[in-house]
Amino acid sequence: MSRQKKFILQENELPTQWYNIQADMVNKPLPPLNPATRQPLTAEDLSHIFNEECSKQELDTEHAWIDIPEEVLDKYKYYRSTPLVRAFALEEALNTPAHIYFKNESTNPLGSHKINSAIPQCYYCKREGTTNVTTETGAGQWGAALSYAASVFGLSAAVYQVKISMQQKPYRSSIMRTFGAEVTGSPSMSTRAGKDIITRDPTHPGSLGTAISEAIELATTTPHCKYTLGSVLNHVALHQTIIGLEAEKQMEMAGEYPDKVIACFGGGSNFGGIAFPFMRHNILDGKATEFIAAEPSSCPKLTRGVFQYDFGDEAGYTPLLPMYTLGHDFKPANIHAGGLRYHGAGVIISQLIKDKMMHGVDIPQLETFEAGMLFARTEGIIPAPESCHAIAATIREAQKCKEEGQEKVILFNLSGHGLIDMTAYDNYINGDLRNYTLTDDDIQKSLKDIPHIL
Repeated sequence: MSRQKKFILQENELPTQWYNIQADMVNKPLPPLNPATRQPLTAEDLSHIFNEECSKQELDTEHAWIDIPEEVLDKYKYYRSTPLVRAFALEEALNTPAHIYFKNESTNPLGSHKINSAIPQCYYCKREGTTNVTTETGAGQWGAALSYAASVFGLSAAVYQVKISMQQKPYRSSIMRTFGAEVTGSPSMSTRAGKDIITRDPTHPGSLGTAISEAIELATTTPHCKYTLGSVLNHVALHQTIIGLEAEKQMEMAGEYPDKVIACFGGGSNFGGIAFPFMRHNILDGKATEFIAAEPSSCPKLTRGVFQYDFGDEAGYTPLLPMYTLGHDFKPANIHAGGLRYHGAGVIISQLIKDKMMHGVDIPQLETFEAGMLFARTEGIIPAPESCHAIAATIREAQKCKEEGQEKVILFNLSGHGLIDMTAYDNYINGDLRNYTLTDDDIQKSLKDIPHIL
């Protein structure tokens, strides 16, 4: 009897709305605050940095379903739906009774899930008369996606890439430049924020916090320019729910429903993207799916951070966000999962963690690459270092199923491929990678300058 490996939706079956979990949450996220007045921000306040439509979406706690613009849907059809895949070979290698599925977001031309939000953000910017967009990027998946989307809509793009990630993954900046973007390593001498950071620490390797500061400064000092963000904020997770909404239909095609949903975690976009559509059934229908966010043990904001208002960037240009944080000046270790080297969690995720609707696990770097190698050798896909965290967490859960003799259904998001991350795999194979550990003193030092509003 043949076994079906892939489940794919036709173009006419694609979701036509995004799912806004804020509308269904019992406890709504706390509002972002103006750092000067410490009063809640309005959509009008946010629109000084972001486009107007995304600013509205950010604070929308009323509408559970938001229409996907027709022009965005047309662009989605270039690569969606992405396959839902049953990982038969991985199951056999683990000798587990668990049924393992993954949503393969690596199949689009940019190689990661990031394009799902880059397209609508650039569409809204173009519609509102913006001519330039700017952003930050770590490993480069978001920068590549934003550069492509900007070129599609005729916008000029400027990307600040974390300096250490730029050195580790030079071909990602090549991709950005191929689509016409200007790429600068962060921290740089091109902004006041960058100069201040380099003055304090001339060897600073960069972080997403430093790059965000520089991108926001450029956006707020350049006419007709808007800042775009690839994770953390609510509207980004909203756009990413196309992943989970497709997966929901595809799981139905497979005749199963997930007992556990897993994704890697940097700021929360790919986790929210796959998890929120299923989580609504926990909230509204009494389902009991477990949701697991896999983060690096070297950047453990979910498992070892504090819930507090904090800045989303190092220089303090962003609104104050209620988040689980390690402190906005936290300097993460130089791990290869550059997209997960962020000090804070999105406000929706942070509230859901508080409400015990989900939980985080932190995973050492070597375990993630061991998991990625096994996945590559069984399923034939070399995963991004970020995605290796989700695979490692999935393997842990599959092994629990084996130990307990339980046939659970596990769904994880393969957020991107690792074909531009082969230096990392070389380093792992050659024995040149190591784990990084944080002491409690390290974390307390990085937390000393947060505002302590709560």
